[in-house]
Amino acid sequence: MGMKGFLGYHSEWNLGSPGGWEYQRMTQELGKRCWDRIQSRGRVSVQLDFSHPLLNPMSGFTGMLLRAHKRRFGNQSPFILLVAEEETLDKVIENQNLVKTLCSMDDVGSALAAPHEVELSHGEVTFKGKRVTGIFMDFNTDTLMALHHRHDLSPLIEAITQGILVNPRGMEAVNAKGIFEVATGPCRTLLSATTVERTPWTRRFGPRATTGPDGSPIHDLVEWTRSRKAETVLKPEHGYSGHGVYVGPLTADWDAAIEAALNEGDYIVQAFIPLGLWTEEQPWVDHETRSVRIRQWQTDFRCLITDQGLIGFVGRFGGVPTNVGSGGGVQPIALLRSRMSVKEATDRINQAVCALGYEFGQELREEMDREAVGLGLTYLLGPIMTALRPRLITRGQLRALQEYSSNLWSDCITLERVWREGRLRQYFPIHPEIEEIFRIQPWEGSPALMASDGLLSFGAHIG
Repeated sequence: MGMKGFLGYHSEWNLGSPGGWEYQRMTQELGKRCWDRIQSRGRVSVQLDFSHPLLNPMSGFTGMLLRAHKRRFGNQSPFILLVAEEETLDKVIENQNLVKTLCSMDDVGSALAAPHEVELSHGEVTFKGKRVTGIFMDFNTDTLMALHHRHDLSPLIEAITQGILVNPRGMEAVNAKGIFEVATGPCRTLLSATTVERTPWTRRFGPRATTGPDGSPIHDLVEWTRSRKAETVLKPEHGYSGHGVYVGPLTADWDAAIEAALNEGDYIVQAFIPLGLWTEEQPWVDHETRSVRIRQWQTDFRCLITDQGLIGFVGRFGGVPTNVGSGGGVQPIALLRSRMSVKEATDRINQAVCALGYEFGQELREEMDREAVGLGLTYLLGPIMTALRPRLITRGQLRALQEYSSNLWSDCITLERVWREGRLRQYFPIHPEIEEIFRIQPWEGSPALMASDGLLSFGAHIG
């Protein structure tokens, strides 16, 4: 397969507060149960591994948090705080489970806290009288400063100053989606080939002159974009959950989308990645026809990366976009151990599940939904949509993903250095208050978590 083991592009990076580590662990557990039930009804001649270490990101994430603690506090007992917005404390199972996992470890303490609950005592950052040795903050710096204007969050700012926060705020300097413009432009020669080749053409959107995907001059980017509806996508630079994204080929009123992006400001325009490249087929229970049929879904694939390299993935599927907040679902990932292509194995599984019939399919669907609720794999009080089959990858593709992830980590360190030197200012105007926080706590490759969301194919795409 081309492009060193897999096809496709990263659609965005997250160096602020990436998540999904625990949702994928739960999805793997659910996917293994589903696969065992399918195999019990009619053995599918495909060997799969759901428990490869890279398929459980939680262990790599907790290891990173403890390394960050040790780097600053040595052999002292860790007390790791997960700080999240107050209204989410009793709702986000991922954060709750992280605290439980850390507390189950020998000589490790952990707690979940709202931002204003962090305190200072004689210069030390504390929570309910305990000294805090590490903080993972479940929101980005813009949210932090907005909250700081409503509450006095000086203790949390002090934690940043003391370098206790994981991820360091310096990472966010290269977190905007517009970073892709410099990754394929002025910084191209500083970065790894695996990063550059997987970066789609991207420009900060507005009435400006620039160059197009083929290097030809563009005199007015707005008018150029207007005439290329079928080839482009508009995205907020700092958006999340797919909000505010306009996909040219799928947008009825492209002129209105362009005006909305201009009025809102801080948008990028990006090359449209053909849907067929990141579309896969899945068996799906169809209540209208009372059958299990093949249905096409868009997929995306998040790589979770730390200072020790790739630690795991998050598999999602849905429409455009695939975000759970936009109605998407989660998909287990399995390592293909049989000597056959990903495409052949995927087709075998799809056909075998469809052949089991509607009654079994419906029974399996209801069972998986009940178990999802039991695990806490829910969103807005209901089970998150899950797939009846896993997404498949091979050992060779795992190795290619490890190389890609290691290079991307190094490249982001390079981009942070270039930003700190002032060479990216024209590409990323940042509010002075936010920039000050970024500069207080440089990253420079220290233990942290970053994510790369990819629209990737491992061989089962329909395009």
